[in-house]
Amino acid sequence: MDDHRQTLSDMIDLVRDIPIYRQSIEEGSFPILEKPEIARGFPDNWMTPRLAAALSAGEAEFVLSTGTNHARMQIIRPPFFLLRSYYRLWSEHPDVAVTWQQGCQRVSITTVLATEHVARVNAKRRGVPAPALPSLEERRLDARTLYLNLRLDPALWERGDVERMLDEMSAVQEAHPRGWYHLDCDSYHLAHLVRKALAWRAWQRFPRPASVIHAYEYTPQNVRRFLQQHLDCPIIDLFGSTELGYLYYSDRHGRYWPYLDKMHLELIPVEEGSSVYSIIVSSVRNPYMPLIRYRSGDCAETVDGSPDPLRIRRFCGRERELLRLHRGGLLSQAHLDDWIAEAAPSVFVYQLHPEGPRQARLLYTTFDERPVEPSAARALREKVLEGAGLDCSLEHRAHIAIGKSGKYAWLAQGGEAAEGGGS
Repeated sequence: MDDHRQTLSDMIDLVRDIPIYRQSIEEGSFPILEKPEIARGFPDNWMTPRLAAALSAGEAEFVLSTGTNHARMQIIRPPFFLLRSYYRLWSEHPDVAVTWQQGCQRVSITTVLATEHVARVNAKRRGVPAPALPSLEERRLDARTLYLNLRLDPALWERGDVERMLDEMSAVQEAHPRGWYHLDCDSYHLAHLVRKALAWRAWQRFPRPASVIHAYEYTPQNVRRFLQQHLDCPIIDLFGSTELGYLYYSDRHGRYWPYLDKMHLELIPVEEGSSVYSIIVSSVRNPYMPLIRYRSGDCAETVDGSPDPLRIRRFCGRERELLRLHRGGLLSQAHLDDWIAEAAPSVFVYQLHPEGPRQARLLYTTFDERPVEPSAARALREKVLEGAGLDCSLEHRAHIAIGKSGKYAWLAQGGEAAEGGGS
């Protein structure tokens, strides 16, 4: 799937008439492009006769990035840019292409913001106000994709919410000649739905998907394991963003493969000597807003510690959610997640609250709603102390609120925690 990677010099030839790059071209040097620089002078800094014509013809549009862990950023891209990237990967992926080829519907269980956006667009197209509770067809994105979630926090879904979603999934499944459908999801949202179906004795009604892709945020190992235990089908992860499309896909065993069509990647250590790398992307995949040496805000590790983007083994979370440790070094979500997965596999949602340079509290929920066993709690505290130098207390909670973006933050960023927010 990755036969179209381009060199940086090829890309520079394609951006010579874009105002934001003129100084770099004149100086022969391209500094890393940060998100605030993209916003400065927007959209004039990006405007060319070609872009103006595309906007006028409806071939390009203004959209906002999701803003999960940073301020929302306005960008310009072709309509359905991210969706087309998703569909191409789905249609070509060796583990799940069969469900594309069989014409399966894509049922999406993700943030309510995504559902509301689709309902608003559909209402605007029909010239009517957006409904407060859109019907299933009012939540249809296109011929292949429907959105299900109507509430911000999936932990607060009630029995009626779950029964409605199961009914809608069943209707889609039953309409397919082979009884198949493809489930697109935020992994936390799907895990909440599975948990609630099990707890409310509705699991027999849960229509089993033929394939699953999660593509919206970092998936903890415990969540992935939980989904694999209950869903007997390929579960694939996609890594990407609103502004870039998708860059990597996993296979059903969790190994990542590059999908760098019209892209060039660099990995730069987040700090000297670190094996965690910032992902710097040059891409002309979006012809109306090509990005040269753009800091995506994500970080990764490679199989051998080298800065080779073809050898990425996992993504570690967001750069802005790296915690700078008092003894030196940085703590990423992936590192904390390793310790939690090894010591306490029943932990579901978690959030670390630093309290000074050497102490922290870890709030957590569990799949079985019970606190972790004392031996597991001790083992986890020891791992955090050894790995991060933090004396970490554990606090079991019945509920950890989701963020206003519809996604979870693993690191509390208020007060002293904000100072440890990484690069």
